[in-house]
Amino acid sequence: MTGGAGFVGSALALRVKRDHPDARVIVIDNLRRAGSELRPPQLRAAGIDFVHGDIRNPDDLELRTQPIDLLIECSAEPSVLAGYGGSPRYVLETNLVGTVNCLELARERKARVVFLSTSRVYPTALVNQLAFTEDATRYALAATQPIAGASGAGVSERFPLEGVRTFYGMTKLASEMLLEEYAAAYDLEFTTLRFGVISGPGQMGKVEQGVFALWMARHLWGKALTYKGWDGTGKQVRDVVHIDDVADLVTLALAHWRDARGKTMNAGGGCAVSASLREATAVCEEISGRTLQLESVAETHPTDVRIYLTDHSRVTQLLGWRPTRDVRRIFADLYDWMRSDEQRLKPILAG
Repeated sequence: MTGGAGFVGSALALRVKRDHPDARVIVIDNLRRAGSELRPPQLRAAGIDFVHGDIRNPDDLELRTQPIDLLIECSAEPSVLAGYGGSPRYVLETNLVGTVNCLELARERKARVVFLSTSRVYPTALVNQLAFTEDATRYALAATQPIAGASGAGVSERFPLEGVRTFYGMTKLASEMLLEEYAAAYDLEFTTLRFGVISGPGQMGKVEQGVFALWMARHLWGKALTYKGWDGTGKQVRDVVHIDDVADLVTLALAHWRDARGKTMNAGGGCAVSASLREATAVCEEISGRTLQLESVAETHPTDVRIYLTDHSRVTQLLGWRPTRDVRRIFADLYDWMRSDEQRLKPILAG
């Protein structure tokens, strides 16, 4: 498991170990992200081997040449702002060179690969060309869309891929392509899961990544928040999927590998599990009992999208998966987790 001390990687490692207690689960992480240093003791306590290493360095992935049956690739520099205002070297080396090193490991050890990708592979400008309506609290996708692969249900795997998409999105799409080439050349078995926003307990949210966890933390501890972009109304919408729903999907993919093998599938909350920032504010106020005075910035950053919803019909048809935890459950679980470990989490999350 790469990125194994991160939010998603650690949750998946714990789920795999719970479901397969006799399996040897090894995770590797460079502990670069704030808060990741809290996880190695938790992982070790669950019987998981932790390796402090970096996927940019192939020697860190050697793991003493021991056999590997499955590689779940969760490592990434996930920020959509990575490379803007500075060098993109870290995001390129982590998300591209790191993928090469991981795929070489899978090739050498003949391991299956579950690759966690992102909805950010879809070009930003095209997503922002989707037809929409506007109501008091959110933007909504129109039933009829001008671009193939999109509908009122959201963006499907048939959505066009030509265009600019952030360094993060580009590196993940390039990694998907590398994975397909390795599969064709070396009969490497894989499945790719493209997620939108993932959230839930364990997420160390920041402005550029993990916004719903950030929203809950700021409400819990009474810190400032700002609606940015799209005229500063807070009506931009993302679907969101609970980390436990993510773990459920990976479990299903492994259990039904014949159906999942070689497939690239969109996975996300869809319209049923989505929220605008304005709606997220209302839920956080209700759960935390705190009302904030939010600022507004009208200017929209080039990386931002007005609305993104996942059409997850393909993965639902193939594996029977759909999200089961709603938006309020996600925020309530975030709140309970933050309150349960407040002394350690507040310095990291309050911001």
